[in-house]
Amino acid sequence: MTDRVPAATGRTVAEGQLYRDLDRYMADRDRRLRVGPIGPDGRAACVVEHDLHQGGALIGRTSPIHVDNLANPRKFELVEDTDAVAADPRYTRLLTAMAAVHGLAATPRDYARAAYDALGLEGGDA
Repeated sequence: MTDRVPAATGRTVAEGQLYRDLDRYMADRDRRLRVGPIGPDGRAACVVEHDLHQGGALIGRTSPIHVDNLANPRKFELVEDTDAVAADPRYTRLLTAMAAVHGLAATPRDYARAAYDALGLEGGDA
């Protein structure tokens, strides 16, 4: 995990944090972004984890966002801090599996099967 990068607005941004986009055009979409690597130019490669736009077609795409914008509570709401993710390393595997099956045709059974497989549990074919 990279070091926290202090932002001009006072809130810090770190790799692994999850933010909700509060832009007026994004509010209905409930777009959520996971902070990836932060470049030397101050831009973080953020992965779209949740977006109701076009049935979630944009999930998994990367969007470069400057840390000053992410740190602004009027632009982005911090939903999950890095400590919660780092506490359980299975979270990343589970999230990746859920993103892989996500789509308009995905059923609860698809998500359950992906979770069983990602976590190495018995009963993945149920």
